[in-house]
Amino acid sequence: MNYGIDLSSLPSLVREFASYKAVVQNASEKTIAEYLLDLRIFFRFLLARDKKINPQSEEFEKIDIRKIDLDYIKNISTEDIYEFLMYADSIRGNMASAKSRKLSAIKGFFKYLHTKRMMIDDNPAINIESPKKKQALPKFLSIDESLLLLEAVKNDAESKSRVRDYAIITLFLNCGMRVSELVGIDINDVDRDLRSLTVTGKGNKQRIVYLNSACRDALADYYSDRVGQKYAAANTSALFLSNRAQRISVKTVQWLVYKYLDMAGLQSKHYSVHKLRHTAATLMYQTGNVDVRVLKDILGHEQLNTTQIYTHVSNRSMQEAMENNPLSSQKALPKDNFTPIQHKKSDEE
Repeated sequence: MNYGIDLSSLPSLVREFASYKAVVQNASEKTIAEYLLDLRIFFRFLLARDKKINPQSEEFEKIDIRKIDLDYIKNISTEDIYEFLMYADSIRGNMASAKSRKLSAIKGFFKYLHTKRMMIDDNPAINIESPKKKQALPKFLSIDESLLLLEAVKNDAESKSRVRDYAIITLFLNCGMRVSELVGIDINDVDRDLRSLTVTGKGNKQRIVYLNSACRDALADYYSDRVGQKYAAANTSALFLSNRAQRISVKTVQWLVYKYLDMAGLQSKHYSVHKLRHTAATLMYQTGNVDVRVLKDILGHEQLNTTQIYTHVSNRSMQEAMENNPLSSQKALPKDNFTPIQHKKSDEE
C-alpha cells in the first residue's frame, strides 16, 4: 500500500492500526493516508509540548515519533486531545471539517487499542464531540448554465478530446458522481447496453449508477472514438483515457472542467468539478421529483442527513419564489388609515 508517507517513520502501533483499517475495515488508501498524517501531527504535538519545541518551527516537522510506545499512549488524557484540537484551530488554522477529521483519526486509533486489541483500559477520546460544521448550502449550476457548459464542449472544434470531455461532463451533470469515482471506472464496469455502470465510492463501497439517454448517447460516441487510432495502443482497463492512452487523472479532469467553465463564461461563479455533482443532485431533487432517500443512494451518501442539504436548497428556492411574486413589493396601508377590527365581547365575558 502506498499512503504517501514513510511507514517506518511511524510508531509500530500506528502501523498496526493502518493494517487493521486496510484489511479488516477495507478503508480506502486515501482515508488511511489522511489518518496517518493526522496521527503523526498529533504525536508530534505531544512530543513538542513535552520537549518545549515551538510548534510553528521547522524543528516541529522533524520530530521523530517512532519511539512512542504503549506506555506513552496509556498516559494520554482527554485534556491532551482537547489541547491538540486547540492547537489545530489556533496555530494551524484548521476549520471544523479538518479538526473533525483529525479527531476521527484519534478516536479510531484509541478505539482500536481499547476495544479491538484491549491494550488500554480507558479510551480518552470516547466522549469528545466533533466540532460543529457550518452547514453551507451547495453551489450549483442552473439548467441554463449547465446547457452553456455542454455547448462550450461541443463548440471546442480545436480539441482532440472533445468527445471524451463531453461524455465526462455529461456524466457529472446527470449522475452526480465524485471525480475519484469517475476516473476509477473501468470498461467492464459499464453495462453492455449502456444502461448502468458501477462506481467505487468512499470506503471502497460500490454502487450502481443508472444512465439516462444523454449519458448513453455520450458514452456511445466516446466508445466509437476510444477504439480509434488515437487510443489504439491503450493497454489499460480504464474507461476514460488521457492523450497518452493511460487512465485519466483527477487533475486532468479538474483542468478540463475549469477550461470549459471558462469557455462558457462561468469562471466568475467559482464553480468546480464538485459543483457539477451538486448540480446533478439539485436538479434531480428540484425538477425530477426524486425522493431524498433515493437521492441518497444515487449519490452514495452514508447518512441521510448529508443528502438533506438539497432539501434546504429547495426551501431557499421557494422563499425566493415568494419574494419574486410581483405583488411582494406592495406596501401595507399607512398606519393613519388603518382601523383595527374591534373584538365584540360576548355576553359570557
